[in-house]
Amino acid sequence: MKNLILSCVVLLMPLLVNGQTLHDLIQEAEQNNPKLKAYELRYNASTEKINEAGALPQTQFSAGYFISEPETRTGAQKWRISGRQMLPWFGTITARENYAQSLADGTYQDWVVARRQLALQVSNSYYELMALNQEGMVLAENILLLKSYEELALTAVQVNKASVVDVLQLQIRQQELEGQNKIIGEKISAVESAMNALMNRDFKSKIITLVLDSLPQKDREISADSILVHPELIKFDKLFESIQYSERVNQKSKAPDLGIGLDYVSVEERPAMEFSDNGKDIVMPMVSFSVPLFDTRYRSISRQNELQQQAVLAERSERENLLYAKLDKAIAKRNEARIAFGTQLRNLEKARDAEEILMKSYETGTIDFDDILDIQELQLRFRLKQIAAMKKYFINAAMVNYLIR
Repeated sequence: MKNLILSCVVLLMPLLVNGQTLHDLIQEAEQNNPKLKAYELRYNASTEKINEAGALPQTQFSAGYFISEPETRTGAQKWRISGRQMLPWFGTITARENYAQSLADGTYQDWVVARRQLALQVSNSYYELMALNQEGMVLAENILLLKSYEELALTAVQVNKASVVDVLQLQIRQQELEGQNKIIGEKISAVESAMNALMNRDFKSKIITLVLDSLPQKDREISADSILVHPELIKFDKLFESIQYSERVNQKSKAPDLGIGLDYVSVEERPAMEFSDNGKDIVMPMVSFSVPLFDTRYRSISRQNELQQQAVLAERSERENLLYAKLDKAIAKRNEARIAFGTQLRNLEKARDAEEILMKSYETGTIDFDDILDIQELQLRFRLKQIAAMKKYFINAAMVNYLIR
């Protein structure tokens, strides 16, 4: 039996050594995930708006031909060309650029949050897959043990130390574990497909996880103040800042706009007349002002900005409370998992001691296969609970890392 288990472990060793680390998978997801790329493209588009905000209004040109030519002292006007350029008040363009930059900073925080959430999704899937793989290994090991017990039972039947019923019970238990192993195989395929989707690669690609059989000696030290610099909160700070810049743009918009221009009028010479400036073209520089006489619109925008700032502060406070609650919950669940892991480890040691005592009784000529099945099932339950506690620990540790990293 021991040789058979050792052979199984030797066959699995290449898979364990070549297991993909979580860090590698997260990096691959960050490089290939379509949703994260979409956030990056949105950020790039928002940075382009800074250039748009710094642009001047379009220059206006106009041309006209006099059908009915107006006569002047120097001759008849034939055609006219005009050019106009409006210029915002001093500091208006800078205010617009700052506003566009603040919006881009907010979009960048969206990308940072999406990247953290992606890392959390990959981590959760990885630990779930790791647990499923280890459950499958445990079930396979127990199937081998049951087969060895079946051989003992067949030998015992031949010498009238066991009944055929004992053999059938062992076979039924094997079939039950084999069915559970097949179900685990289907779950593994589903989790692998989900992880491959996050990494934007072939859904059938295999993912080999590392095997962990223990928890870290010490938990990471946690400073709750780290939540204050979480990108989900920084996003609200950037949004508040963008509203402030929006108000500055609004105040600058109340100032007059300056316009400069030039009119050029072509004048035809008056025939049969000689005098100074005969046929002299007209050149007329122009200056204009656009003055907002009614400020109802600007006062309304100021009030809207004030209300939006209050709403952002309220939402930020709500999100901060939610993050603190998530952190406390994740820490509590992580601690629960550590306690459960230690409990199952001690229970497993006791069950193995009981198994050794039971197997020694076989040397004296007595063996109870019902007891063997009970102790084997007890060990299996403890090991599966131990794996579940380990998965719970690492998933909640990933949540803690998401909140305070």
